[in-house]
Order: sequence, then structure tokens, then C-alpha cells
Amino acid sequence: MLRTPLSSRNTGYVFAFISAALFGSISTLAKPSVESTDPLLLAAIVSAIASIAFTPLTIRRKSPISKIDMKLIIPIAVLGAIIAPSLYFVGLKTAAASDAAILSNSEIVFTVLIAIIAFKERLRPLGYASMAIVMIGVVLITTKFDITNLAIDATNPGTILIVLTMLCWAVDNNLSRIATRTVDVSRLVHLKSAIGAAAITGIVLALGIPLEVPQERLFHIILLGVVGFAAPMLLFYLALKSIGTVRTILVFSTSSIFGVIYAAAFLGEHLGTHQIIALCLMLAGLFLLKRSD
Repeated sequence: MLRTPLSSRNTGYVFAFISAALFGSISTLAKPSVESTDPLLLAAIVSAIASIAFTPLTIRRKSPISKIDMKLIIPIAVLGAIIAPSLYFVGLKTAAASDAAILSNSEIVFTVLIAIIAFKERLRPLGYASMAIVMIGVVLITTKFDITNLAIDATNPGTILIVLTMLCWAVDNNLSRIATRTVDVSRLVHLKSAIGAAAITGIVLALGIPLEVPQERLFHIILLGVVGFAAPMLLFYLALKSIGTVRTILVFSTSSIFGVIYAAAFLGEHLGTHQIIALCLMLAGLFLLKRSD
């Protein structure tokens, strides 16, 4: 893995943490909108908003995109902004919500395995210990350690689609790490979001989904596009560039904790003891991860 100056690495951890904090707001921000807007239509609109948000930056910088860069950007967009969201929404139709929440954590596992096996990214021994602690926290937040009732239906098509979704996003994360070495990060976010918006809009039109968005939800959707997707994606890519894939995805995994906190603060959902313990474990793991540098 490429070494970066200490100050740059510190900034990378900050970017990843803020990205997780913002991304964790998605469920809270999206809840009012999903109830009245088709999920695929919502995904298309949110991607379009993310693309529009970065258009001024890309125009001002005029950063060139080479043919080699496009060979990376296209699969990144296809996997991360078209196939993965489509599979996920289709999978949610038949998969149990609890199964989907647990299986969503497989993105972390897939991302780390691909980074270590395929791209030879390495941690120090203390770093691997911290990774184990973070993963325990992630498991705790989704299962409450109640493994007696944990029975994921592996034959359910929705379950399979969600696992494939996480695999697509894991490959996307690792390819994006390579792309950020030569492509301006804001340009990468802009292109990925634009390609995703165009493709999902095509799917929406092909399926005959009504283009209906309640006017009172427009502000929530714009906020979701900017705060929930565009800004976290930018910060995530900046973190990838600074501290690598494994460290970034481990810090980003705290988004599940932030999601719980926001739900408790703004939606009145209960914050359980196991969630507080999970938060402490994940923060301890991240402290060790930082110390391992």
C-alpha cells in the first residue's frame, strides 16, 4: 500500500468518519420520502442531485479524463451506481428486513478481502486486531448477539440479490481506490452519479413507474441527495486516496451506529444497551486502527 504523510493520513481518517456520519443519516432522511415515492425513482433523483451538486466543481477545474481512466470509471459506475442499487431494491421486495440489515455488513467483509487478496493491501498486527473488534461491533449492532433466532434464508432470491449487491459495492470500493490516484475526486463523483442517474431513469421509464414525487417531499429528497449521498461519496473517495481501502471501509462501518443515533434522536426509536456497547467497541477498534499507523 502506498505510504502517505502523517498529516494526510490523519485527514483521511477524519474524511472517512465524517462520511460515515453523513451516510448514516440516509435512513432517517429517506424514511419520509420512501413512503410516498417509488424507491427506484427516488434512487434516480438522488443520483441526479448528487451529479448536479458537483457540476460547478467539475466545470471550474476542467480536469481531463483519459481513456485509461474511463476504463475504470465505467465499471465503477455500472457496478456501484447501476447494478448494485437495482439489485438491492429488487432484493428488498422478498428478503426480510432483518436479513437485509445483517447481509448489508457483508460489504465490509468483501471489500477487505478483495483489498487484501487482490490488491495486496496490508495492515500491521494491531490493525488486524482492530479490524476484528470493529467487526464484532458491526455484528452486535445488527444481531444483538441473539444468534438463536438468526436464520437467514439462503434460498430466498432476495437474500442472494442483496449479497450480490454488497459484492458489487465491494468491487466498486476497490476500483475507486485505484481511480482516485489519477482522477479528480469531484469529477469521479460527478461522472459516477450522472451515469447512475441516467441508467436508473431508463429502468424507471422501461418499467412504467409513475414519475410522481409529492411536492412537500422535495426538500427532503434534495437534502438526501446532497447530505446523504454526494458529500459522503466525496469524503469517502478522499479517504480512499489518503488511507487506503481497508482503513476507509472500517471507519466507514460506523455509519450503522450513526444511523441508530439519528433514528433515536429524530424518529423517536429506542437506543438499546447493545447498541451503546457496539458503539464503544467500534470506537475502541478505530482507536487501535489509528494507533497501528
